[in-house]
Amino acid sequence: MNIKTVTTFNNKLYNEYAHRFVQTYNWPFDLIVYSEDNVQNLESIQHNSTFTDIPQCKEFVDRNSNREVPNLNLDTYKYDAVRFCYKVYVYTNEIVKQAKQGTDGLICIDADSVFYKPIDVNWMKDHIHRDDCMMTYLGRPNYSECGYLYFNLKHPETVNYAQAVQEMYNTDSLYKEKEFHDSWIWDVVRVKFENERNVKNHNIGDDQVGHVQCRSVLGQVYDHTKGPRRKQTGRSGEFKGA
Repeated sequence: MNIKTVTTFNNKLYNEYAHRFVQTYNWPFDLIVYSEDNVQNLESIQHNSTFTDIPQCKEFVDRNSNREVPNLNLDTYKYDAVRFCYKVYVYTNEIVKQAKQGTDGLICIDADSVFYKPIDVNWMKDHIHRDDCMMTYLGRPNYSECGYLYFNLKHPETVNYAQAVQEMYNTDSLYKEKEFHDSWIWDVVRVKFENERNVKNHNIGDDQVGHVQCRSVLGQVYDHTKGPRRKQTGRSGEFKGA
């Protein structure tokens, strides 16, 4: 079974926290990195230019960078589509690309991750991959935690799903939704595929608030240091792994 991993970060984020991702990544799956600028220290890692390889991403950024984001204090991120568009374009582009190349599965993971225990294909089959499911996600109230998404590239609807998600950005139709961040959009399209196409998906979350990733099976092998405090310390207080 051929699985690959993809993430995205720029030079600023590499210096802030993504260097921990690169330094600790110990999974046996090929790592693919996208960046919209020139990140140093990636010579030994397959890396791609986001704006060169995915011009639609740059078009979205240029078109919407000056769009006003409501000042809602800590909730501002919910309406900042540009901030999170990079990983949506990277993930959807790589889903289509890897599916064409015959890859079996794709792990899409945030760059503020720190790796501890190695995993392998058997671990993925036991905990993450399901032959009859299009994707695996971390369910929680309101919207999913999308710091980790897994896509079964052999499922007949996976490419269609990726294209549908990207089209929300290409057409700016995501701005018609209640919220504009990536977790909301991934969920909107996922639920639509579940309801209209009878697609099955694998929820490894507990549908509770808080740091759902740390409480999931993923919390046994890596730490998602989400949020300013966790990014600064390089560890989640909730993380119980190694």
